[in-house]
Amino acid sequence: MSDSSPEANKASNTGTNSMGNSGTQKNEDNFSDRYSEVMAKVNDTLNHVDWSQMGKYGKAIGIIAIVIVAQVIIKGVIDTINLLPVLPGLLELLGVVVLGQWSWQNLTTSDKRNAVFERVQNLRKEYLG
Repeated sequence: MSDSSPEANKASNTGTNSMGNSGTQKNEDNFSDRYSEVMAKVNDTLNHVDWSQMGKYGKAIGIIAIVIVAQVIIKGVIDTINLLPVLPGLLELLGVVVLGQWSWQNLTTSDKRNAVFERVQNLRKEYLG
């Protein structure tokens, strides 16, 4: 059928495979060089970061994450409560009463308002630095 012998076919296939292996080796070397360059740039960038400031950022991100989780939980509870017919109106009234009491106790005089402002400032300094 074919004029070439099976040994000649094997020899031609071996030559093609060795060519493919050298191309693959060259690609691997090229990738390894690029990977080394990228990692060197990443390490150089990380060495320039002021890590002493990361504590503030970590606290801020943690507070934001906690607030988001709390809001999701509160929304679920409030949505469930809103399904009950009489309870939402009563809870709104309760909220208005509690807000009125707190305002009367903490905001009626300038001394009390200043004390509330100082407490808020102290909490801000404590948690945000």
